[in-house]
Amino acid sequence: MARQREFDENKALDAAMRLFWERGFEATSLSELTARMGIQRPSLYAAYGDKKGLFEAALRKYTGTHIANIRSILQSSTSVKEVFRALFEEITAKEHGNNPNRGCFCINTMVELAPHDEKFEVLTREHQMYLSAIFQETIERGRRSGELKVDIEAKCLAQTLVVSLIGLTVILKSRPEQVFVDRSIEGILSLLR
Repeated sequence: MARQREFDENKALDAAMRLFWERGFEATSLSELTARMGIQRPSLYAAYGDKKGLFEAALRKYTGTHIANIRSILQSSTSVKEVFRALFEEITAKEHGNNPNRGCFCINTMVELAPHDEKFEVLTREHQMYLSAIFQETIERGRRSGELKVDIEAKCLAQTLVVSLIGLTVILKSRPEQVFVDRSIEGILSLLR
């Protein structure tokens, strides 16, 4: 019979995710993780295998929540142009305002681990593809409603918007002036015209 966990796994994973998000994989020590999670090393190993297993679980939690939030924003209005504007403005407001150095956990992983670790290369690429699929669904909805031109290449435009979102999120870590951010968003959204 499996032993019941002696800690709240959801809270502990959330704490680990936030620490990895702040510091990255390499800069985060096991001692920092166990202290932040409120658990001992044997519990961490029993639940996640090792630090990399914990990081993977944290990344999966983040990407699941991130996709759900983006889907919610993109379904918040019938106007496709409005929902994409809302998405870009909300993400840039969060990244530019609260914790500009933190960035997006998945993008940080793309930069730190994906070039050297096949598992994280696949996980971050999957996240990009999920985003692209959600964007494509939204663009196709705009084509059906007549808000967007019928001849728009939905898949190509969706992928371009994903690349734009990732690029803008990375740029925000350097704390550009707000006018730069606003003009960039306008340029990106002009692709929907």
